[in-house]
Amino acid sequence: SALAQIERQFGKGSVMKMGDRGPQVMEVISTGSVALDIALGIGGLPRGRIVEIYGPESSGKTTVALHAIANAQKAGGIAAFIDAEHALDPEYARKLGVDIDALLVSQPDTGEQALEIMDMLVRSGAIDVIVVDSVAALTPRAEIEGEMGDSHMGLQARLMSQALRKITGALHQSNTTAIFINQLRDKIGVFFGTPETTTGGKALKFYASIRLDIRRIETLKDGNDAVGNRTRVKVVKNKMAPPFKQAEFDIIYGVGISREGSLIDLGVEVGIVKKAGAWYTYESDQLGQGKENARAFLIDNPDLANDIETKIREHYVPVVVDAELVAAIDEATAEVEF
Repeated sequence: SALAQIERQFGKGSVMKMGDRGPQVMEVISTGSVALDIALGIGGLPRGRIVEIYGPESSGKTTVALHAIANAQKAGGIAAFIDAEHALDPEYARKLGVDIDALLVSQPDTGEQALEIMDMLVRSGAIDVIVVDSVAALTPRAEIEGEMGDSHMGLQARLMSQALRKITGALHQSNTTAIFINQLRDKIGVFFGTPETTTGGKALKFYASIRLDIRRIETLKDGNDAVGNRTRVKVVKNKMAPPFKQAEFDIIYGVGISREGSLIDLGVEVGIVKKAGAWYTYESDQLGQGKENARAFLIDNPDLANDIETKIREHYVPVVVDAELVAAIDEATAEVEF
């Protein structure tokens, strides 16, 4: 048969029925924000896929990526950071929970070098998550070796397109999550719709399974002092779950994403945490008067925070694999004659 001939030529498993693999539980890496994990629909960033995080300057793009690295490391994984901007702050990464002694870092000279290093790391099969910061800083070799003012139209877009074609299959095989951080640019002469676009051409938009648009919406203050930002993330593309969900969370300067703040917000939303006036309570425990006191109480009582998080995730994140859907696919493929 055709199937037997394909397997002889290309190896066993080169073609299979979709139901043969059985139910597949999607492995994920937490973003550090419970609200964002829930908005993604599967509980975090998917393994073996490409993720793009973009937004204005100082909106929290690198912070989210570093939290993902920290969570991958806590689960026993190995992470790599391609620092094309040459701007990674090790001390800030440590404060966010990153084990900087175990983090692999590369500061490449050219875009080709950066993507070649990335390709080799992914194909090694040893990396769980790799971050490129940022696509805009991946400068083609011809541009670096050329003169100031020379035109290099489309070079970066071609570089990204070629690299993503090569790397997508390897990411799936090695189960590595690739996070590309990207910057915004304004399109000239746009009168209708958004004038904003991301750098590096269109390839990344197509290859990314998830695209996150991250914006700073408010400055958090303690008296007159700015202590952090309120951040909104929109899931503008999602191949794993319904897109266009939004998440809001606090990023505290020098600390990162406030996990406890998200737990309070979401807990109140679903009725797990009760709010009466300014007081927050969970079951028989009084968390505190005002959100800051409740946040501090949860920081001091991590077991309680973990309990609240478990209940919130159980409420929001459905079973990743639908057994009825798998059965339907199995039935449909069984009817096909080869």
